[in-house]
Amino acid sequence: MSGIYIHIPFCKQACHYCDFHFSTSMKKKDEMVLALAKELEMRKNEFAQETVETIYFGGGTPSRLQIADLRLQIVAIYNNYKVIEKPEITLEANPDDLSEDYLIELTKIGVNRLSIGIQSFFEDDLKMMNRAHNSAEAKKCLEVATQYFDNISLDLIYGIPGMSDGRWKQNIETALSFGIPHISSYALTVEPKTALNKLIQMGKIAEPKDEVASGHFMILVEMLEANGFVHYELSNFGKPDYFSKNNSAYWLGKKYIGIGPSAHSYDGISRSWNVANNALYLKSIQESKLPNEIEILSVADCYNEYIMTGLRTIWGVSLDRIQTEFGQNYLDYLLNQAQKFLSDDLLFIENNILKPTKKGKFLTDGIASDLFYLNLE
Repeated sequence: MSGIYIHIPFCKQACHYCDFHFSTSMKKKDEMVLALAKELEMRKNEFAQETVETIYFGGGTPSRLQIADLRLQIVAIYNNYKVIEKPEITLEANPDDLSEDYLIELTKIGVNRLSIGIQSFFEDDLKMMNRAHNSAEAKKCLEVATQYFDNISLDLIYGIPGMSDGRWKQNIETALSFGIPHISSYALTVEPKTALNKLIQMGKIAEPKDEVASGHFMILVEMLEANGFVHYELSNFGKPDYFSKNNSAYWLGKKYIGIGPSAHSYDGISRSWNVANNALYLKSIQESKLPNEIEILSVADCYNEYIMTGLRTIWGVSLDRIQTEFGQNYLDYLLNQAQKFLSDDLLFIENNILKPTKKGKFLTDGIASDLFYLNLE
């Protein structure tokens, strides 16, 4: 089983924390929609032996597209790929785009999962992040969306400067009040080339503190697990049967094709990525050329990727798989590097699976980097 990701590079406005590829100009929207469908057709041979299980519209803000634009992509996939009978089709959306009519039309073209960028239910948080919606729109959107969609995920951001533990708990409680079965939650991160970074440097916004984010993370885990959510990936919590099939496929190393500017693809032995420039992407596709770069993954690359994705999930890192796929040297190296984290109660081994402890979960990415196999190829 494999997946297709389609990057929609348009947003209404730029969120202060975002460093994804997007444009706030919709002038080239129609050309982009046609180019995405053409790239899907151009790359069908890559999946000639694969069956598509998930289709994911990410961005950017996919809900900026009209229903006809989204339908065109879905039709192109069905015309050029083998698709399972009931694929998971996810649309990332902002609350201000999700009118009742739009939601109804989404169900008609086969979209069956929504990922809604709420981020916070507090007005001042949304203004600080320069979100396009307000608190009232966030709540109204969820009231309406839950009438038409069962499978909904929402995003929340923690570690926001000035956000008390009490306000963070209120955010979680508000999300839970809508009966949403999946929540993705991320610490506010300051990326180098973002407006947030400039505002912090200018002293207009306080810098996020790791200890605040760590505290919010522990509150998040405790509250969601108490409400029947499974913490199945570092940033993702789902009720049973509501895990994201698309994202789970990434973490489990399945193949996927990334369509659109800046989109990444993976086929098990190589990774490729499209140019992160709308004009160059359009020019290349119109000339029937794929605007991508390809990297053949070394054994060490594959090992490092498995360590990173495995530690972030409930499935952990199988020591048997390390030995079988990568060899004894890699296993010995991993166990040696992991020893200090095992001693500090940040990692543990159960049934020959290496996993982070409750205390180690928030530190997973840093731990993983210390387990990477470097300069040994």
